[in-house]
Amino acid sequence: MIISVEELEALEREALRLIETASSQEDLESIKIKFLGRKGKLTQILRGVKELPPEKRPIIGKRANEIKQKLEEELKKAFSAQVVFVEGAAALDVTLPGRRAHTFGTLHPITQVLQEICEIFLQMGFEIAEGPDVEFDYYNFEALNIPPHHPARDMQDTFYISNNVVLRTHTSSIQIRVMEKKSPPLRIIAPGAVYRCDVDIKHTPMFHQVEGLLVDKNVSFSQLKGILTAFMEAIFWKGIGVRFRPSFFPFTEPSAEMDIACVICGGKGCRICEYTGWLEILGCGMVHPAVFEKVGYDPETYTGFAFGLGVERIVMLKYGIDDIRLFFENDLRFLRQF
Repeated sequence: MIISVEELEALEREALRLIETASSQEDLESIKIKFLGRKGKLTQILRGVKELPPEKRPIIGKRANEIKQKLEEELKKAFSAQVVFVEGAAALDVTLPGRRAHTFGTLHPITQVLQEICEIFLQMGFEIAEGPDVEFDYYNFEALNIPPHHPARDMQDTFYISNNVVLRTHTSSIQIRVMEKKSPPLRIIAPGAVYRCDVDIKHTPMFHQVEGLLVDKNVSFSQLKGILTAFMEAIFWKGIGVRFRPSFFPFTEPSAEMDIACVICGGKGCRICEYTGWLEILGCGMVHPAVFEKVGYDPETYTGFAFGLGVERIVMLKYGIDDIRLFFENDLRFLRQF
């Protein structure tokens, strides 16, 4: 039984020398067992401290614990410093810093901006409404004042499943479904995927829209302009230039296109805005009386406005993306930027 500090320190020197000269993890494991294992030299000393004379117990016990802690630290360092050889592969130095792990599972840029758009309109008092992607011709066209053979159907490039069933070309169909079930006042937005036969650097067969509808008594076009201007300032920046141009949509009258000052050149004129200083951003207008009649609303009592914007369009302008196909190619170099 070791009864002196000198003998403890000799044991420490022996263990440290063996650790320093160890050439493999197996050597280190043997040293660990020899001194710190269940039957190891230092373990036996610690167990026998209680048998020492009372005056020596605190001195030997304290020094033995200090040596144990030091040996554990040195063994840990030695294990870490060993080079691990993998059969058939290059050596791996485990002391080198690890490669940075990429974060996966983040939201797609379209989803991020779609959520931002919805949050802005929710703060304005709108509610979110949803509807089916596979829609009846009636809700997608006829109830929106687009009867069979109407030339406006050519604008839609529709995917037909059967004569009366289509993949919805806009989420305006949700507005009809909501108005059939609820009486005014209404204030809803209808976000979702829509489908059209159109593919180029600015269009894809599937994209996302947010349609808006507000119906009440004495609703005016000036209210429409105010809400959309406030939305553009929230999604881009305060004071962004906006303008409204007369246009045509079968389900609104009067109808307008809303433009914003080019977010690339600030309205000075560039290739993106075709040197006009303006970018088309959405369509809007006052709900056509014929649409109200389809859902049983009295157009003499109620008025309303509707608007529709493409989410991909907003994302492209917000982040300076010039090719819509990037959203769907799943290139991690692109997606990791968001």
